[in-house]
Amino acid sequence: MSAPSFRRRLLAGAAAAAAGALVLSGCAGSEPAAEFDPDEKVTLSFAFWGNDDRAARYNDLIAAFNEEHPNIKVNVSFTDYPSYWEKRATEAAGGGLPDVFQFSDSYLRQYAEPGYVLDLGTQKDYIDFSTFEDSLLGTGQLDGTQYSLPTGYSMWANFVNDDLLAKYGVDAPEGGTSPAEFDDWMAGFTEASGGAVYGGTDYTQRIQGFELSLRAHDKNLYTDDGELGFTEDELRDYWNSGAGLRDGVAVPQQKLEEISPKSGMGAQLTATEMSWSNFLGGYLADSGAKSISIIAPPTDKAGSKDLYQQGGLQIAISAKTKHPEAAAIFLDYVVNSEEAGKVFGTTLGFPASSSKLAGTNLEGVDKQVADYIESVSDRVGEAPPVPVIGYGSLEQKFWDLGKEIGLGTVSVDDAVEQFFAEADVVLQ
Repeated sequence: MSAPSFRRRLLAGAAAAAAGALVLSGCAGSEPAAEFDPDEKVTLSFAFWGNDDRAARYNDLIAAFNEEHPNIKVNVSFTDYPSYWEKRATEAAGGGLPDVFQFSDSYLRQYAEPGYVLDLGTQKDYIDFSTFEDSLLGTGQLDGTQYSLPTGYSMWANFVNDDLLAKYGVDAPEGGTSPAEFDDWMAGFTEASGGAVYGGTDYTQRIQGFELSLRAHDKNLYTDDGELGFTEDELRDYWNSGAGLRDGVAVPQQKLEEISPKSGMGAQLTATEMSWSNFLGGYLADSGAKSISIIAPPTDKAGSKDLYQQGGLQIAISAKTKHPEAAAIFLDYVVNSEEAGKVFGTTLGFPASSSKLAGTNLEGVDKQVADYIESVSDRVGEAPPVPVIGYGSLEQKFWDLGKEIGLGTVSVDDAVEQFFAEADVVLQ
């Protein structure tokens, strides 16, 4: 959208807002709301998690934003993911959340139900929702109210180090096979390398793999009511299904502990690894590989709709911001502008809005991610229900227990008991 047309929309929105305020004033006898002045000088706070590269990209985007809106100053702060949410929790309790901030669907219930984040529908004059598919809008909705919008989305994927396959003379695995077939391929690769490099990791450690297994059978990790959507027996069976991987096929957990924070693929200890599709650039950088392919992950049931558009990285506005219109204008620029597509590419996920995608130059890594997403389009189902409150901590608990199973410090039965004990505490 051009600056002049956007300004016309702002002025029209301001007039409508003022008219609405006058009508309410006449009915209730209260003071009319202040009319929004699109030229008023305001300062917004904006927080995000990330690294120096993401910070540099946001700085570039804000510079472009200020060319259109020189009166809206944006003060930026960022940190790592765990510290980020610790700080947001403290701010939420004290009523001091940033005006605009990176958000996650994992925290939607936790922040929306108490009223910490703004209903974006109140700012529809300044935010374009029509550029998003309904399934992606749903990732930021709770009970029909839009509290956040995704910057992009990812798909669960299987990454393959082509350099290592060529080195050991192993044919590439086929995407979308059964877990058993893929496990056999991993075993064959580990054998071909003489154990110098492993076929992959124990993917049963990640809750996303379990989620795909459930979705293949028309279930989800959690229900619409915010409860767990699986039983102890289902979790026990899933973790037990990785026993063969832990018997010399997958990279030993102890080796992964020694190279942390690098992953097995990043350290070239594994030929494959499963994660979100936007991790491709990171894998290439960490491993130094010349070529990494993306294939579909295994599926429990051929023809199922187990994959989905994961719009986890979102943008939200504090319900207590003093400048809701200006905050909405900035949010719209982050999620909808062509400039955002140009600056970020697919580093915040594959662009979720059609207008942001229009500005994205899909070449190299970005093109590869786009091609993968297109290749699995017939396997994509509806987005899962809104995550339960505390999902982030449950996801981490699942991973921690999976690693302990790999280290042999806990049995599968004990891990299941510990996970459900943790879930009881979190959900209550």
